Amino acid sequence: MKSIFREYDIRGIYEKELNEQTTKLIGYFLGLQVKKLGGIVSIGYDARSHSPVLCDYLISGFNKAGCTVLNMGLVATPVNYFSNFEEWDGMRTNASVMITGSHNPSEYNGFKITMDKKPFFGKDIYALGDEILNNIDLKIEDDTTCKQIDVKSRYIDFMVKEFNHLKGFSDKFVIDCGNGVAGTVILDIFDRLGFDYEALFAKPDGTFPNHHPDPTVEENLIDIKRELKGDYKYGFAYDGDADRLAFLTKKYNVKGDIMAILYSEGMKNPVVIGEVKCSQIMYDIINSYGTAVMYKTGHSNLKVKIAELNADFAAEVSGHLFFNDRYFGYDDALYATLRMIELIKNGLDVDKRIDALPVVYSTEEIKVKTNENEKFPLVEKVKELLKNPPSDFPHIKEIIDVDGVRIIFDDGWGLVRASNTTPVLVTRFESTDENKAKEYEQKINTLIQNAKESLSK
Repeated sequence: MKSIFREYDIRGIYEKELNEQTTKLIGYFLGLQVKKLGGIVSIGYDARSHSPVLCDYLISGFNKAGCTVLNMGLVATPVNYFSNFEEWDGMRTNASVMITGSHNPSEYNGFKITMDKKPFFGKDIYALGDEILNNIDLKIEDDTTCKQIDVKSRYIDFMVKEFNHLKGFSDKFVIDCGNGVAGTVILDIFDRLGFDYEALFAKPDGTFPNHHPDPTVEENLIDIKRELKGDYKYGFAYDGDADRLAFLTKKYNVKGDIMAILYSEGMKNPVVIGEVKCSQIMYDIINSYGTAVMYKTGHSNLKVKIAELNADFAAEVSGHLFFNDRYFGYDDALYATLRMIELIKNGLDVDKRIDALPVVYSTEEIKVKTNENEKFPLVEKVKELLKNPPSDFPHIKEIIDVDGVRIIFDDGWGLVRASNTTPVLVTRFESTDENKAKEYEQKINTLIQNAKESLSK
């Protein structure tokens, strides 16, 4: 059960790992911490069939700890985050919990936790897990007392007011909600702004009957790409809880690091944070008119860093997009959609701008299977081997070890990092020369294999 306590959140299989006892204990021991901050917590949940059940268990735990629970019901994760920045009948929440399995299969669920407007993750989650395991037999009675709050309406009103100047935008576009929770708010926002759009799979359904709600996987974009062959100029696709965005034109599937360029060009002297998987193009271009900072992968890491630097924006390749410019610094795919529409209405020709970018050859994330005990030692072994690489290894200009190891070559880079959520190494390669990108991939894979063999001796 200890494995459900992950780097960025709590996640596991319903009933097997996330059952009545563990969920009540999570609510109780989290509640003891919330009580020290003021004792008010807001809770929302996604479209999975077991999310309302887990919500009741969680509320019972928080009530046992003496907290006041504000229940927002079925919402998108960004709406849940939004609850931390508003007042509810004279109360301000000290923490929020979003019950969501995000883009995982339907049998999974989990909790994304915000404490005092900051992500609750890493060592805090691991310590919470230890506390729960040490008190696993503690009995908590059912108590679903809570106050219902309507965060969705407040969020919709906020967005319509913020983007009222987009009324009159006439380009036709299509969205794919993937039967997640994006449709619970985005349709109302678009309708009130008078947009001309089509919505695919907007009805929340936690069995995800049409396709898996992960827009980073190409096969999940088949439906929206089919629509883009018609009259629609743009497409926006969301993951299960609407904190990640895929943006498509007729020509491009625009990844998060390229979106970062488009967004930041509309900001004055921007400070932009990217993760280690982002293209070098992003860093080079943004550094020409602002400041680009490379940091660790993970939505919690980036939220902490954006607050620390008071940066304007942060991005992950996967489509987690964080606006601190005119917004609250958390990842919101719905807000990011409106900011992209704003750029287009203001004259941005997306395809033309991307056509003008330097040409590079980038791989998708390539995952190397390993196990939980081996993955971090493997990365350390790779770092060690890089100190004295093979004679035929490409020339190394620089090594960046902010998260795993990013090896800068003369004409590109390669990345090896341990996933914080699954038993794999994540690799990615990029070069201005397609053959060199393949060479970097081959040489680094050989190095990983050598590292494996060395550890097994």
